[in-house]
Amino acid sequence: MKYRDMALEMGAKNAVEFKIEDIVFDPRVVLKCIFGCSDYGRSHTCPNQRSPLTMKEYEEIFRHYKRGIIIGCDSKPLSQKISYEIERACFLDGYYFAFSLSDCGLCSNCSKINGEDCRIPSKARPAFHSIGVDVFKTVEKFGLPLYVAQDRDAEVNWYSAVFIE
Repeated sequence: MKYRDMALEMGAKNAVEFKIEDIVFDPRVVLKCIFGCSDYGRSHTCPNQRSPLTMKEYEEIFRHYKRGIIIGCDSKPLSQKISYEIERACFLDGYYFAFSLSDCGLCSNCSKINGEDCRIPSKARPAFHSIGVDVFKTVEKFGLPLYVAQDRDAEVNWYSAVFIE
């Protein structure tokens, strides 16, 4: 697939195509956002802070997509950059509903912390997990590595996705 190759050329460690049936939705994911994420509520891309939609409504929306690509990187900013550029390429190829879920890594500190509007709203996107996707179970289906970091110095792997229609 063109977009998988594009992700790898831009520096992704992994890139796999998916069908919407491969995505595991679980509304319990929001509990980990609310009660486990130190950035919860401190970012413009926390859907539960910005949107009146429920996890069920997010799932209903994303089930309208047929396919997409999961992108694995070792940093959030790179993951965001790659997935946004793929979203843009999809749009230019006629997939006007293409949408990236990447978590924003554009700014070192989100402007929401200071009560300011988003600095780059056209590129900011919510995280793959923040709309109710169980990223662990989803990437496991593809044999992709994902593990809980045991300390702050541990190597990380960050996943984003572009949903294509």
